[in-house]
Amino acid sequence: MTAGAQDGGILEPVRWEGDAVAYVDQRRLPHDLVRERAESVEQVVEAIATLAVRGAPCIGMFAAYGVALARGLHAGDDAFARAADRIRAARPTAVNLAWAVDRMLRAQPAGALAEAHAIAEETRLVDAAIARHGAALVPSDCAAITHCNTGPLATGAGGTALGVLIEAHRSGKRLHVYADETRPLLQGARLTMLELAAAGLPATLIVDGAAAAVIGRKAIALAIVGADRIARNGDTANKIGTLGLALAAAYHRIPFYVAAPRSTIDFALASGDGIPIEERAAHEVRAFAGAAAGPEGCDVYNPAFDVTPGRLIAGIVTEYGVARPPYAESIPDLETRPALAALA
Repeated sequence: MTAGAQDGGILEPVRWEGDAVAYVDQRRLPHDLVRERAESVEQVVEAIATLAVRGAPCIGMFAAYGVALARGLHAGDDAFARAADRIRAARPTAVNLAWAVDRMLRAQPAGALAEAHAIAEETRLVDAAIARHGAALVPSDCAAITHCNTGPLATGAGGTALGVLIEAHRSGKRLHVYADETRPLLQGARLTMLELAAAGLPATLIVDGAAAAVIGRKAIALAIVGADRIARNGDTANKIGTLGLALAAAYHRIPFYVAAPRSTIDFALASGDGIPIEERAAHEVRAFAGAAAGPEGCDVYNPAFDVTPGRLIAGIVTEYGVARPPYAESIPDLETRPALAALA
């Protein structure tokens, strides 16, 4: 099925469907809208590991439904625990994955699916709150730059950083978004531009290497990105290339913001030095769209993420508002805040 920018189905990447977890295979976008069904733990793990399902909050939602699926498939506690461990280990960097699995493990067996539904509904509430708080940071007439993909496809709800920009646009602010293509897998080109078109938000796609120049030449007012893991001191792991964008923003003296739910914060981690960085296969870099892009067998270093120091981040937008430096004080304060669903 060919995907159109206005197809609402694209922007619902994960849902429970009878006895399986249905998902949009994001590897096939923007050209083909393909829905798959994960009916086993192995299929859940494979979808996460191969980036068919991606984006930290969306992975968390998908994993929650995956654990609910595992609870129905494995009657014995030991077999279920092993299945949950496999889901938890599917990708190492995004903390939302472990957070969702651990929360599901605390649920009563009979209430597993209800807990997964609750996580999905809370994600929608959280994204809406992040969008409101973050939109207030966006000037009324400006250009913004973002990296990777942080919209509905990445969260399963309204989006984080892109949700902020979409909310600012909906509120009447005149906004133009410059989207990094995000090498090597082009999430910015394939997915972010698709979401921006669906939202009717004016946007321009740029190569990653142009970001520093674009900030100066196009009078960019702010940079905003998502996150896969945030340490207590504000150090933030996000898609590779984020650190370069943060450094360019610092050089041009524009604010660099991170938008992410509290579930992305690893309160046990003092700094970004302890964040595990996933390294992915060399073929993702050696080839492009099925064609060779480098000499066969050449050495490749392919980290999926980098860590931006908290000192480069002007504010971290969460569902509770905007945390500001010093993050060693403002972030720990978020740990004991009541869940947003309890305040709704």
